[in-house]
Amino acid sequence: MAADSRDRRRLDVIQTAPVPAYVVWELTLRCDHACTHCGSRAGVARETELDTAQALRVVDELAELGAREVVLIGGEAYLHDGFLDVVRALGARGIGAALVTGGRGITAELARALAAAKLTHASVSVDGLEATHDRMRNLRGSWQSAMMALERLRAAGVPTASNINLNRLNRGDLEALYAELAARGIGSWQVQITSPLGRAADRPELLLQPWDLLDLVPRVAALKRVARAAGITLTPGNNLGYFGPEETLLRSLTAADRDHWQGCQAGRFVMGIESDGAVKGCPSLQTTPYVGGNLRERPLRAIWEQSLAPVRELWGFCKTCPFAATCQGGCTFTAHAVFGRPGNNPYCHFRARELAKQGLRERLVPATPAAGTPFDSGTFDLVVEPLGAPDPTAGLAPAQLVKLSRRPVRADRA
Repeated sequence: MAADSRDRRRLDVIQTAPVPAYVVWELTLRCDHACTHCGSRAGVARETELDTAQALRVVDELAELGAREVVLIGGEAYLHDGFLDVVRALGARGIGAALVTGGRGITAELARALAAAKLTHASVSVDGLEATHDRMRNLRGSWQSAMMALERLRAAGVPTASNINLNRLNRGDLEALYAELAARGIGSWQVQITSPLGRAADRPELLLQPWDLLDLVPRVAALKRVARAAGITLTPGNNLGYFGPEETLLRSLTAADRDHWQGCQAGRFVMGIESDGAVKGCPSLQTTPYVGGNLRERPLRAIWEQSLAPVRELWGFCKTCPFAATCQGGCTFTAHAVFGRPGNNPYCHFRARELAKQGLRERLVPATPAAGTPFDSGTFDLVVEPLGAPDPTAGLAPAQLVKLSRRPVRADRA
């Protein structure tokens, strides 16, 4: 299925009754990378991960609930013993099976097996040009592996896509990276920002500041025009954008440019499953506050029907925003990762522009650290200051940013 038709199907479902149409399923937390920005702190498998037989029963439950597309992630999904069995089972039940991967283990043989299993597409995560990507992925040679994965998947007949987490380490690579990916035949590209979740919460100097959106959003919009002309679908992640001048261009899948952010869809048309069977309304939501139940203990339908949609009470700037009723505070997990609760999201293009008109900007300052568990987050204080105030990280080389961002090594080996 082509990337643009896939995204259109996801958009159409917003007009229907709530159903977990789009599911992101972490098959295992085991990973062959230890990325510096990983929200789940992947590396080692969870102690009680679903085995193949249990996972196949989940496929049946997803089909009964009306799931349309399941994106398999990790860790690295292909490190689960039943990975190919799950891909085949999803297809047999009429559910599109996709993969998001770092690509290190995508051999030519595995690529052909994925094609035979009718994988709808594979998105290879590429977080910058070679030097930057390898720093973020904490592994020399990772970029070359990712490029090889794209080539092997394409050669096998698997439609390819890519995705990037934007931050202060890789923001300068954006346009050049697009050219590299376009040359390798991707059909779509998702651009999101790195949220202070998991290992990224331990490295605040790598994170964008809210005013960085004043530069980045117009650049992403310009690249969308270039990509559209080339037949590539560029989509913003759920935590990028919000009601700036480029909003309809960023969100729209056609040249009509009429779409816009419609609020967090977690628990309405989106669902996340962790590898031990924990279910939440979005794969990136923090585990403890948002898990609605576990598949080892309750049927999926019972968990879904109790409502997994996060409760958001708007506060701060978001409460007074003219787009509040529609936006509902933007991306839930991003706002929670900053302040420890949703409802006020400083990563907003409209907000940054409104403050800039007053000669002001907001700066996030670390307040409390994250605990060191998967999908955890700390908290930040918000400082309002003059727009032209000195930037503590301005002019620092990528290696200096990484050095500044080192935190004590935790059990996750980050």
